[in-house]
Amino acid sequence: MESLINYITSLRPLTGEEKTEITAHFEAGDFTEGDYLFRGGRVCNKLFFIVSGVVRMVAVNDKGVEVTHYFIGENQFCTNLASFNDGTVAEDSIQCCSPAAILTIQKSQLLALYRKLSFMEELIGKVHQQRLLEKIRLKNIYSGEDSAGRYRLFLSEQPEIAGRVPLSHLASYLHITPQSLSRIRRQLKSSL
Repeated sequence: MESLINYITSLRPLTGEEKTEITAHFEAGDFTEGDYLFRGGRVCNKLFFIVSGVVRMVAVNDKGVEVTHYFIGENQFCTNLASFNDGTVAEDSIQCCSPAAILTIQKSQLLALYRKLSFMEELIGKVHQQRLLEKIRLKNIYSGEDSAGRYRLFLSEQPEIAGRVPLSHLASYLHITPQSLSRIRRQLKSSL
C-alpha cells in the first residue's frame, strides 16, 4: 500500500487519517505472467494500481489474433475506462506481462471512498486524463515510422517496459511480426 500512498501524496498531501481511509478500500494481490486481471466480454468494475510489474490492455481482432493496445507499468492506475465509467461490456482484457503486485478496488468501494474523501474523485479523474493523453502521444510518435523506427522510439520512450514483456506482446504493440522484431533487434545489437 505504500506505493499507492506515495503516488497519491506526490499529487496531493494526505493526512494520516486520509491514508488509512484510502488503504482500507484496496486489496493487495500477487499475479504471475499471463494472469488476467480482467477478461473482456463483461463489465469492468475494478480499478487496479500497479505496484510492481507490467500489464497490457489486449484484445482479439476479427482474425483471432491478440493485439496489444498499450502497456501499463508501476505506479499507474489501470482499468477499462469506458466500461468502468459507463457500465458497458468491454472487449479488451487486462493481462499481466510479468509477475505483478497489484492493488484492486471495486467500483462500489471507490464510490464509497469518493463519498468519504471527495478530493479523490477529481484526483483519479485527472490521473486518467493524463494517462489518456500520454497514450495518444505515444501512438502519434510511432505513426509514420517504419518498423525499426517504431522499435527504436519504443526503447527511448518506454525503456522501463522494453526488457520486461514477452517479445510477442511487444511485436503486437508495435504492429510488427515477432520474426521482424527479432531481426530488427539483432540488427540494432550488431550495429552497437
